[in-house]
Amino acid sequence: MASLKIRVGLFGFGRAGKAVAEELIKDGQVELTWVSRRVLDSSIGSVSEALQLDAVPQGQFIATSGLTATQLFQQYPVDFVVDFSGEASIDYYGQAAAEAGVGIVSAVSHYDDARLDLLNRLSQKTRVLHSPNITVGINFLMMASKALRRIAPHTDVEVIEQHFRDKREVSGTAMRIAESLDLDSDHQVNSIRVGGIIGKHEVIFGFPYQVIRLVHETSLRNAFGQGALYAVKKLHHLGNGFHTMEGLMAKDFREVLAEFEPASE
Repeated sequence: MASLKIRVGLFGFGRAGKAVAEELIKDGQVELTWVSRRVLDSSIGSVSEALQLDAVPQGQFIATSGLTATQLFQQYPVDFVVDFSGEASIDYYGQAAAEAGVGIVSAVSHYDDARLDLLNRLSQKTRVLHSPNITVGINFLMMASKALRRIAPHTDVEVIEQHFRDKREVSGTAMRIAESLDLDSDHQVNSIRVGGIIGKHEVIFGFPYQVIRLVHETSLRNAFGQGALYAVKKLHHLGNGFHTMEGLMAKDFREVLAEFEPASE
């Protein structure tokens, strides 16, 4: 008997949300059950059809403007919510998701302190993960950078971030990397804005006689979908609590490092 798929509901159907939906639909262990929309377009069929995917029709659009979040989860049950919308969405669905035992995977780039507190309270009743950049690669880069910083604490370090021309603010991910490495606030991040670069982050370690560059580049927004899939599948086997991508990856990271530990006598 085939195992049941993990049912997922998606908030956010912009450029990133559409790429995430595509990855969820293509994965054999996950079922994209619905995508939340405020108002429905009657000309649009399933989510897979809207994305023009050559696949069995999957996912329906749900108009949440006429539903409370409790009604949403009762009428259209899911195991997880994946959120690529905005910070206010958690006010709508958060409490109802926790009460229904629905896990929350949020890739919202910023929450104010009150909403971060809400996420932590919700994690007492369900599994909650928040990661402003949910790609596996960027979180690995952060972990590797911190490890190298620990090994060589006095080495020169610079963080460079490159994004598309119209992105005005400094990358929040780059700021997180700089803060995690305890870099001087006067030159935490070097920003470059050119063309249509989706996102590139680089950490440069300058030794006296060598240079180490750790680079992560997002070529397609589908990378966010792969990160969301990783999070959902890992959380599916865990209990209630607040999680991060780094935390989920830490176990695998430790197992690799253990291979270098000397054998006990």
